[in-house]
Amino acid sequence: MAKTIVVKQIGSPIRRPAKQRQTLIGLGLNKMHKTRELEDTPSIRGMVASIPHLVEIVEERG
Repeated sequence: MAKTIVVKQIGSPIRRPAKQRQTLIGLGLNKMHKTRELEDTPSIRGMVASIPHLVEIVEERG
């Protein structure tokens, strides 16, 4: 069983650079307070770390 993390969008992409918006879309987030369960990989962790003001890790599973 692979490790997963639950990521929640806590900030709006309005008035943010395009790169930050694309990172949110890459994580599968596009609306406030939406959550996604994603595989815990270095690339996903890097995406989350690049926009800490827009997302938070709610839970780590596995």
